[in-house]
Amino acid sequence: MPRAPWRRRRTTDSPRPAGRSWTGPLRRSGSLARQVLLVRVGRRDGELHGATDALPEPRYSDRPRRRYGLQRFHRTRIETIAPAAIGPAPRVETPVTDDATVSAAPLLPGERTIARRVKFALVNACTLASLVLGINAIFIAMNGDVRVAALLLIACVAFDGLDGALARKLGVSSPFGAQMDSLADMCSFGLAAPVVVYASLAGEVPTAAAGVAAALVAACAAIRLARFNVSPQDGRFFSGVPTTMAAAVLALMVVIGLPVPGAVQIAGVSLLAFTMVSSFPYAKLARLVKLPPWLWLAPVIGALIDVRLTFGLIVVGYLISGPLLWLHQRRTI
Repeated sequence: MPRAPWRRRRTTDSPRPAGRSWTGPLRRSGSLARQVLLVRVGRRDGELHGATDALPEPRYSDRPRRRYGLQRFHRTRIETIAPAAIGPAPRVETPVTDDATVSAAPLLPGERTIARRVKFALVNACTLASLVLGINAIFIAMNGDVRVAALLLIACVAFDGLDGALARKLGVSSPFGAQMDSLADMCSFGLAAPVVVYASLAGEVPTAAAGVAAALVAACAAIRLARFNVSPQDGRFFSGVPTTMAAAVLALMVVIGLPVPGAVQIAGVSLLAFTMVSSFPYAKLARLVKLPPWLWLAPVIGALIDVRLTFGLIVVGYLISGPLLWLHQRRTI
């Protein structure tokens, strides 16, 4: 019986069994994929371990084949594709030896003598005193002694102004001192002042209204201090009411006991909070000292007549001065 035309007789020089003609490309494609995978894995292992071995021989290459041209074609395809399939070299991190040390920035820049260290410690002691007084003001306000807590806030204001003046006079200003002062201000004027205000308004206004006003003061104080740390400084004016002055106004309001309704007090506290984050220019204390003497004499005489009315007029006049200076600057530009 004659052999079918599509059948192929298996010979000794062909490793593939007899079969249909389309099975050959499938086997060749599978063998090519395996060979590319072996080449890629072998090349990457050689890079990782520092080996310099040549490309591994393809599988079944030691067996004789009839189609030597196809075998050479496969070898060429492997050698051409394999380098493109290899990824970038792995990142090698340099190990840190014992000799590599990380040096921290000095707290006090410049010459580190004993005298300068004593001055530096004195300035930071004033800053820590302001922080400790603010914490105690919170505790005392929680116990119900609101006026004593307000007096402690006024002492915080005094120590806050003292540490800055001493740092400039003694020549020990440093970034560390600036950060310490900012953190102490947040504790004393951003947390203690709202607690004292809440304790003073708790019995006159609804609790929710007092809580919102106190939270507004704390939030605006935090924004004000953060903006002050990253903004360029102006030697003539403040951008918004400083937290120290706002806390002093709130503390004096509690100590004096303004005879105004609770709703008016809530409105005044909220307005003072918004002025802290405003961009209105407010004069610094150094410029206020240079005012004519008769202007300083007027509040003294007014305090002898009526302390509460004089205090209210001074606070309102200072808050209005910011928008007036802002309008004046815009007209002159």
